[in-house]
Formats: sequence, structure tokens, C-alpha cells
Amino acid sequence: MRRAALLAFAALAGCATVTNYQLTAMPRDSGKLYSGTATDTGGTEGPISITIENKTYTGTWVQTRPSTTSGYVSGGYGTGPYWHGGGWYGGGFVSMDNPAGGAAKALLTAPDGSGLRCDFKSGQGAGGGECRDDKGGTYDVQVRAIK
Repeated sequence: MRRAALLAFAALAGCATVTNYQLTAMPRDSGKLYSGTATDTGGTEGPISITIENKTYTGTWVQTRPSTTSGYVSGGYGTGPYWHGGGWYGGGFVSMDNPAGGAAKALLTAPDGSGLRCDFKSGQGAGGGECRDDKGGTYDVQVRAIK
């Protein structure tokens, strides 16, 4: 969700923004499509739900790698018309995208006790991943922000 990842699920400090994501899953042994949702409330985890064959799995996704990072960049030494004899100049905090995108892990369970484990990578409000059920079934998953 955004962090996707759900995977770059990010928010500004002090601001709580909610983003909902549509999940589309397809098993690797058929062309059936299943759907689900995930919610990013601006933190590093949130609720997720996927329905497969009329069985709804629910749980929580947790961010394992942020989609963006920030740091302090210092200035440098410069000379020129605005510098009289040279000197150090400015710096500040910057935020940039993580080139590898954001990542999240989700653990979901159904009422009958069966489980689904998912790994997601994301960035720019979309992403993808893979889920595996207790019986060894693997599902490819697309993640899209609901606008």
C-alpha cells in the first residue's frame, strides 16, 4: 500500500489523511478475480480485507519500508557576486521517493481460522504484490488508490 504499500503509506506530521485502496487478486491457477480493500489512515499500519471464494480474510497491513525518506542536506562553500570572499551557505530538509518503493506485510485470517499472508510493494498511489493461503495457493495482487 503507499507506503503502500500499501504498502508508502505516508502522511504529514500532525495531519491524518485517509486513503482507501482497491485490491484485485488473481490465483496463479485460474483467471478468476477476487477483490478487497485496504485503508491507510496516515500511519504505518491499517486494516485490510480480501474476499476469496466467499470467504473474507481480514487483518492488518504493516509498513516494512517507507515509500519516501527525508534527510538534511547541508549547503556548501561558494564564492561569487553575492559572496564576499566566500563562505558556507544554507541547507535544509528534503523528502524524496525511495527508489525501491514502499513495502508492507499483511497477515489476514478468516472466521474458520484459515490464513492469508501478503507482501506488497507500492509507490505513487498504486502497487502490487503476492498473497499465499494456508493451502499453498498463490495470488497476484494489484493495488490502486480509490479516488
